[in-house]
Amino acid sequence: MGHPEYAIHYEPLFTTLQTMDVQALIDQVDDPWYNQTLLEVGGVLVRLGVMRGEFHWHEHEDQDEFFFVLDGLFRIELDGADTVELGPRQAFAVPAGMRHRPVVPVRSAVLMIEKAGVVATGD
Repeated sequence: MGHPEYAIHYEPLFTTLQTMDVQALIDQVDDPWYNQTLLEVGGVLVRLGVMRGEFHWHEHEDQDEFFFVLDGLFRIELDGADTVELGPRQAFAVPAGMRHRPVVPVRSAVLMIEKAGVVATGD
C-alpha cells in the first residue's frame, strides 16, 4: 500500500568518513512527513524524520524501532498501552510486533535507528 503523503527516501545520503550537517538537511525540508536514510552502519540504518501530523497505525513484525527526538514534540500512540510523549533529547524504543503510530503536533526532527531493509510504513 503506497502512502504518497510521506516523502520516504531509503537510499543513504552519506557514507562513513563524511561529515553530516543534519541541521542543514532539517532546514531544507518542506514536506510535512519526511523520512531520509542518513547512513547505514553495520546493517543498521540511521534515519532522519522531519515531520508534523499523524502517521498511520502500523507495526514492524521482526524489528524494534528506536526514536530520538532532536527538537519538537513527538508522541507515539501504542496499541494497548499508554501514549508516550517525547521532547528534545528524549528517546524511546517500540518493540518488534507492536502496533503504533507517531502523532506529531508541531514540526519535529527525530533520529530513528532500524535494521536495513525496513519498510518505514510497516509490514
